[in-house]
Amino acid sequence: MDAMTDAIVHYRRHLKRRNYSPHTIKNYMNTLKHFVLWLAEPIEKVTHQKMVHYIEFLLQKGLKPKTINSHLDSVRGFYHHLQDEEGIAISNPVKSGYALRLPKPLPRHLRDEQIAHLFKEIQHPRDRALFLVMLRCGLRVEEVANLTVGALDLMGRRIFVHHGKGGKDRVVYMSNDVYRALTQYVRVRSFDRAKKLFLVEKGSCKGKPISVRGIQKRMEYYARKTHLRVSCHHLRHTMATQLLNADADLVTIQDLLGHSRIKTTQRYCTVSNLKVQRDYFKAMDLIIQGGGGEEVMT
Repeated sequence: MDAMTDAIVHYRRHLKRRNYSPHTIKNYMNTLKHFVLWLAEPIEKVTHQKMVHYIEFLLQKGLKPKTINSHLDSVRGFYHHLQDEEGIAISNPVKSGYALRLPKPLPRHLRDEQIAHLFKEIQHPRDRALFLVMLRCGLRVEEVANLTVGALDLMGRRIFVHHGKGGKDRVVYMSNDVYRALTQYVRVRSFDRAKKLFLVEKGSCKGKPISVRGIQKRMEYYARKTHLRVSCHHLRHTMATQLLNADADLVTIQDLLGHSRIKTTQRYCTVSNLKVQRDYFKAMDLIIQGGGGEEVMT
């Protein structure tokens, strides 16, 4: 067991060397720990059939398919590590086909009147600034929580997003309302020496960086107050949909959102009915006026 403990420690170091985020490493270690504790036999003797039993065990616990796939990814990665890095002659019991099929719900976004209703209630300078950064700049909640004062370039109307999802850096830009909200917040923000931009303003944690959960709880508060079904991620979806409706290129939206694959960005095309409608009528006008046939009269 000591040798296996060493292998798990080495696996953690391996993930760190590959620049996995601390959050991802923590998740991988936790899911691997659950698997090892569940096993009643040495890890090198695990079979494909045993992994099927493990999937059934996770399903019985009520875990969602996405969470179960995360468990499988962690275990599969560990066995790859044992093979490639530790030099152990061992077969990987996690087949690629074991991943559970996931539903792919369309991204939900807010309508213009819902945005106005929501932000009419968000008058607190910090909250208004951080939620506008999500709505206009497309930042994820983790990226907002990790923003530093140094990441703001108010003169250049830019925000530098460091170590976003997948460890990638990118630059996003400030709309007029974001610029005003950030300027106002920075003006009244206390704790000048704090590096993180958005801070807790009350209680025992006053002056400390606001957490991801802290930001989500603020959104839940405003959702209850406005009776809207809205989350932090809906703001990001709204930005993507609005940009697409305003005829922004998909590649531009991909860069601003920090998507690794264009396919992820293309999902917004399905819900962006305004652009489809506009493109259709524009194309039909050209077809009819350009000799593609007169309007058919009934």
